Amino acid sequence: MDELRSSGVLMHISSLPSGYGIGDLGAGARTFVDFLAAAGQCHWQFLPIGPCSRVFDSSPYMSLSAFAGNPLLVDPEQLVKEGLLSVDDLRDRPEMSEYSVDFDKVIPYKTALLRQAYVNFKQQDQGGFSGFCQDEASWLDDYALFMAIRNEQQQEAWCCWPSNLAAREEQALASSRQRLADEIGYHQFVQYCFSRQWLALREYATPRGISLVGDIPIYVSLDSADVWAHPHCFRLDSSFQPTHVAGVPPDYFSATGQRWGNPLYAWEGGNGQVNHRLYDWWRQRFRHIFATVDIVRIDHFRGFEAFWEIPADEETAINGRWVKGPGKPFFDAMMTSIGELSIIAEDLGVITPEVEKLRDELGFPGMKVLQFAFDSDADNLYLPHNYRDSNCVVYTGTHDNDTTLGWFFSPEVAAEAKVRACRYAHGSGGEVPWDFLRMALGSVAQTAIIPMQDVLGFGTDCRMNTPSTCEGNWRWRCAERFLTDALAARLRDETCFYGRCR
Repeated sequence: MDELRSSGVLMHISSLPSGYGIGDLGAGARTFVDFLAAAGQCHWQFLPIGPCSRVFDSSPYMSLSAFAGNPLLVDPEQLVKEGLLSVDDLRDRPEMSEYSVDFDKVIPYKTALLRQAYVNFKQQDQGGFSGFCQDEASWLDDYALFMAIRNEQQQEAWCCWPSNLAAREEQALASSRQRLADEIGYHQFVQYCFSRQWLALREYATPRGISLVGDIPIYVSLDSADVWAHPHCFRLDSSFQPTHVAGVPPDYFSATGQRWGNPLYAWEGGNGQVNHRLYDWWRQRFRHIFATVDIVRIDHFRGFEAFWEIPADEETAINGRWVKGPGKPFFDAMMTSIGELSIIAEDLGVITPEVEKLRDELGFPGMKVLQFAFDSDADNLYLPHNYRDSNCVVYTGTHDNDTTLGWFFSPEVAAEAKVRACRYAHGSGGEVPWDFLRMALGSVAQTAIIPMQDVLGFGTDCRMNTPSTCEGNWRWRCAERFLTDALAARLRDETCFYGRCR
């Protein structure tokens, strides 16, 4: 990230305005870029953009691939412009809310559109499709085959497939490639559409001064093309089940910790050496994400210093233990191959001096969350006067927090914390989200990121995610009428006042 003071807004792409039940890469995304530019912002941060699974309530943090794009984010109107769909194809759509994503309606509707677009695509000049497939073959071939087999197996996780497919026996894979050739082509086509639309959005954002801030979870889902194609990179038993899984110990969010269930990485290869195949996979992952966005937030960065190892048969995270991660040598190896990495280190939760040392040696900015700042005394590290230097990113809250208005009215937040927040902000509690917004913009932090819900002053019903819950998350949407010129002007005024306006 550059050294100038800047700010941006956090809103996931699925939350954008759209007439198709979920935000996408079309007109709503361009309108939001225009809103950010008018508001004097520099950054648009969003959540991971990979294909999601209904098994995990469509969580973007449990993706079916670390490389593929989410088909639900493809803009149907662009497919009409390209002659892949007709206007009539878009007319018969179910009634869907502009405030919330109904995945049970969105998934079949948009999948049917993409299927029809593929049928039409096969009858046309396929342009750069073959070149795209060739350029992205290192991940796309495995992903498309994985999805084709997964659909044939009625969405079962790959470790439950017939053993010859789970073990990737070459004869079984060759037979599947032949039998499922058209289905494989469909999944390649969808990624082709996603890639072109994504690149068009980035080309729209860049000249308007908006950098795209992506997000990669440190871990990947067991039921993913990555674990299936690279089992040697993960700690699995002979039945392809994890021996240990990822999570975090008891913390602010949960008294029993969080048992995420992701397989852990096999950081060591033979003879105590690093697992070179895992390092190669991470190089590919970094190259791919930095070809897509300008800045990357690594979710659970502390796992590179030490990670919470939970025996797979444990139901909670309580009985885990800390195990040393790959540390600075890993990032040195990545930067030797790739160059400098523009990374935000998500360093929330149980953070030790060793984690801080790793972050600082790498020069990565960490995160400060204002909602965590008022539950103790003046020494609280999240209070702006305690930021040691400007190399950090301050948030009013993240996608895992309640909205700031929801936080302020929550009975679970101590009254003393609310009093301290109002006193610190010199506010009366009349407009808490903007009090917090001003605290963030006025801090010494190099970058300030404000969730869109806080810009709008919305409450708990607009929360994006509640950690340790399995249903009802990732649904909030911003209706188009909320993105007004007046709101952009107000945000720009505050941004310029605190020296962050470009």
